[in-house]
Amino acid sequence: AYIGDGNNVCNSLIMACAKTGVDLSIATPSGYEPSAQYVGLGREACKISEAKLTLTSSPKEAVQGAQVVYTDTWVSMGQEEESAKRLQDFAGYQINEDLVRLADKDYIFMHCLPAHRGQEVSAGVIDGPHSAIFDEAENRLHVQKAILIFLYTSKHN
Repeated sequence: AYIGDGNNVCNSLIMACAKTGVDLSIATPSGYEPSAQYVGLGREACKISEAKLTLTSSPKEAVQGAQVVYTDTWVSMGQEEESAKRLQDFAGYQINEDLVRLADKDYIFMHCLPAHRGQEVSAGVIDGPHSAIFDEAENRLHVQKAILIFLYTSKHN
C-alpha cells in the first residue's frame, strides 16, 4: 500500500509493481492522484502480470492486509510555498499506529527519506520494529553507486 502524494515515487511504484506482478493499493487525497499516464501504463502492465492496481482516497482501505506500507514526504523540495495547504490536505493520511493495525501483522514500513516524523509518519512507526527505512536507504546507495560505475565505464570504453 502506498499512502500519500501521487508523486514520482508513487508513479515508480505503479510501474515496478505492475511489471513484477505485485498488487498495489494507493490512497491519495483528491487532487493528488498519481499521473494518469502512469496509471494507464500500470493498468496495461497489470493485464500481463495479473497484478491488481487499486486507487482510493481511503488510507484504511488501501492498507487493509498490506504486507508493505509505503509513504513519501508530503512537501517535496520546491513545494515549500504550498506547505500549509498540503499539510491540511494530507491530514488523515499519516502512517501511524492506528492505521498499520489494519495491515498484515508482519508488515514492513518503507519511506525513501527524508521523512518528517509527525507529518506523513508517526515516530512510533518509522522507528518501530517493522521499519525498513535504513535497509532501504543502504540498498539505494549501492544501486546509485552501480549506476555511476556503469555510466563512467560506458563513457570511457
